[in-house]
Amino acid sequence: MSEVLVTGGAGFIGSHLADALVAEGNSVTVVDDLSRGRRSNIKSEVDFREQSITEPLEDLVERSDYVYHLAALARVRPSIEDPVGYNKVNLDGTLNVLDACRKFGKKIIFASSSSVFGESEPPFSEEAKFDPKNPYAMQKLMGEMYIRLYNQLYGLDYTILRYFNVYGSRQIIGGAYSTVIGIFLDQNKKGEPMTIFGDGEQRRDFTHIDDVTKANLLARNFSGEFNIGRGNNRSVNEIADLIGGDRVNLPAVVGESRFTLCDNSKAEEVMGWIPEIDVTKEVIERLYEEAA
Repeated sequence: MSEVLVTGGAGFIGSHLADALVAEGNSVTVVDDLSRGRRSNIKSEVDFREQSITEPLEDLVERSDYVYHLAALARVRPSIEDPVGYNKVNLDGTLNVLDACRKFGKKIIFASSSSVFGESEPPFSEEAKFDPKNPYAMQKLMGEMYIRLYNQLYGLDYTILRYFNVYGSRQIIGGAYSTVIGIFLDQNKKGEPMTIFGDGEQRRDFTHIDDVTKANLLARNFSGEFNIGRGNNRSVNEIADLIGGDRVNLPAVVGESRFTLCDNSKAEEVMGWIPEIDVTKEVIERLYEEAA
């Protein structure tokens, strides 16, 4: 088994990954400043370090066989409101982790985002045009570019996974850092109308956390860049219909993509990754019960 470092391992995606790595028998260290993650998400078997990715990490990277870098400030709207603060974590922090990997020759598996494609023509393959429309997307793209540069200059091994609209157990429910599904569940539970920005016909490729965790585990054994999405999309209005309840329309948000849709054929052909879970009323109901 391996020594594995997971940054952001107390968060939504990172904690599921850490659980899966522990279940395999790996020795897992989690770095998280708990600004978004929860201490309750971390198993007792994990070596937890409460610190920022902008702080020195050399000792933790040196002892690891490979590094999963998931720590980030996510979501589009908050990044528009605080681009400098987001940049400090999402770009400076990524460079800090990356350079530690360079010093000790450790592979990095980087969590990127479908937002790097912006308004490119869907479905998005790995060859799609980059078109970031907000600070978060730009920072993720710059992180990718630094990683590719480190590969060219130093031969550093890497895998980049571009997640498409991940949802599922432990997602943040409500608030500025939640996904649309989490926001709608929170509003529904409070008896509030679901807030839909724009006409609600914007479409997202919602991808279940269990499928994303499988992709993360597979990524250890492959190098390169892979788009990780279900391969079909739903409109925001359709998600509201699945949850049920009143809704109110607000002005559209500048900087948000109109459509996301993943071409996941490379991940299937190279890694053998096949997503299995679709957004259904039953899946939404389970998330609703969990949020109680």
